[in-house]
Amino acid sequence: MILIADSGSTKTDWRLIDANQQIHQYTTQGINPYLQSQQDISFIFESELIPQFKSGMQSHVFEIHFYGAGCGAVQRKKLVATALWKLFPSALIEVHTDLLGAARALCGSKPGLAAILGTGSNTCYYDGGSIVENHASLGYILGDEGSGAHIGKTFIQAYLNKELPEGIATRFYERFQLDKEQILEKLYKQPMPNRFLASFSKFIYQNLKEQYLVDLVANCFNQLFDKHVLKYEHVNLKLSCVGSVAFYFSNILRAVAANKGVQIETVIETPIAALTLYHLKEE
Repeated sequence: MILIADSGSTKTDWRLIDANQQIHQYTTQGINPYLQSQQDISFIFESELIPQFKSGMQSHVFEIHFYGAGCGAVQRKKLVATALWKLFPSALIEVHTDLLGAARALCGSKPGLAAILGTGSNTCYYDGGSIVENHASLGYILGDEGSGAHIGKTFIQAYLNKELPEGIATRFYERFQLDKEQILEKLYKQPMPNRFLASFSKFIYQNLKEQYLVDLVANCFNQLFDKHVLKYEHVNLKLSCVGSVAFYFSNILRAVAANKGVQIETVIETPIAALTLYHLKEE
C-alpha cells in the first residue's frame, strides 16, 4: 500500500492506495515542522491518522510520500520522517516540500511556473521533473505574499489602525468579538499564529462586495507577483496555482496576473487528487 500526504499548516489530506488500487481518504490537522516539535507531530499521527485506518492496514503500508509545508531543510524533513517511521517501520519514507507536491500536481511532467496560495505561499519554476528555481517565501512574518496569512495580517493591521471602512469594522467585531489585546494574545503568545491570521480570509471572501476588500486582496497579490513571480527568467511560461486562497480569490488573482502580463493556466483548491494520480502513473 502507498500512503500519500499533502500537508499545509492548517490541514493534511491523506490518500492510501491499497493493493487493489482502491483509494482511501483521510484528513488530519496540518503539520509544519518549523512550528511543531517531533513530539507534536507524532501525537497528531497517532491520535488523528491511525484511528482512521481499517484494522490491519497500517502494517501493509510499504511506501509513503509526504509533501509538507516547512519540509525544505534536511533536519525538518527528518522530524516528519522519524514520526512516520515509528508508526510505519517497514515503509520506504520520502518527505518532500509541499512546493514539489504542488508542482507535480499542477504540471505533471511538463515545465511550468507553480504557486501555492493557502495559509502560506511559495512559488517555483519546475522543469517537469524537479524544482530548479525557487524564490524563498520567508514565512508569515517576513513574506508569504499573497497567502491567507498575508491577507489576514494586512486586514488585521488595518482593523487595529482604524483604517477599515466603518461598516466592515462593525461587521468584523460583531462576528469575532476580538479587541486589540485578544488579537495580540493570539499572535504573540499562542501557537500557530499563521493559522489565526489566515482564518480571516474567509470573512474577507464573504464580504467581497466591499471594494476596499477587493483592493486589499489585489494589493497582496500584486506583492506576490512583484516580489516573486516576475523575477523568474521563465516568466513567459503559464502560471498554475493551488490552494484555498488561489481558488476562492481566483477572479482577483487572474485580474492581477493579466495586469502583470502573466497568463494563469490552472487553479485548483487542493493538490491531493492530482498527486494521487501522479503516483499511480509512477507505479
